[in-house]
Amino acid sequence: MTWSLPEPMLTVAVNSSVLPPGWAAEPKWDGFRAQLAVHTGGRGLLRSRQGTDMTGSFPELRAAALAQLPPDTGLDGVM
Repeated sequence: MTWSLPEPMLTVAVNSSVLPPGWAAEPKWDGFRAQLAVHTGGRGLLRSRQGTDMTGSFPELRAAALAQLPPDTGLDGVM
């Protein structure tokens, strides 16, 4: 299967007075980082950052996305 979503954004090192030099951090609340894609033809896919298909584990998200988002939409976020 070919994914049409871009690679997920990862943390990058920044200068910060609260972190040691060269370190990067971002909050990770309990949950999953995932990308959701709605394709033309009624296909909705949810995948992890590593590319694992998570669609079957969250059928309610797929159904909601298909009902509310236009085709060729991609979302990246934490759920």
